Amino acid sequence: MHETAQTAIGRTVRLHTDFASALARVTEALKAEGFGVLTEIDVQETLKKKLGVDFRPYKILGACNPPLAYRALSVAPEVGLLLPCNVVVAQVEDGVIEVSLVDPLAMLGVLAYADLKPVAADAAARLDRVAASLSS
Repeated sequence: MHETAQTAIGRTVRLHTDFASALARVTEALKAEGFGVLTEIDVQETLKKKLGVDFRPYKILGACNPPLAYRALSVAPEVGLLLPCNVVVAQVEDGVIEVSLVDPLAMLGVLAYADLKPVAADAAARLDRVAASLSS
């Protein structure tokens, strides 16, 4: 069983699996919608290294769909401040992983460019399909 929740800035899907499997599944689901992972921030490792604290497995993936990024940057170069689309894969407890996907419409809503809305809507639809594929 997979639960999905909508937040003000995105959507979260709860998976019942291990962290490595969830990470692989998310990466493949993103790839199926034309997103590549440009960056991967290992928060657990960083907090251990920088602060000496233990933290749960938690990775921030910077997902990019190059055609969508190009369209958005062509309309408003400052949209680069909001790119790439972040996806968080976080262990909640053993065997329970939360995958949070940003809502591009919410993020791009801070910019007053009507021409960005179709790009954001396309990205949002793709990320909705990623969430749906993870929920199945």
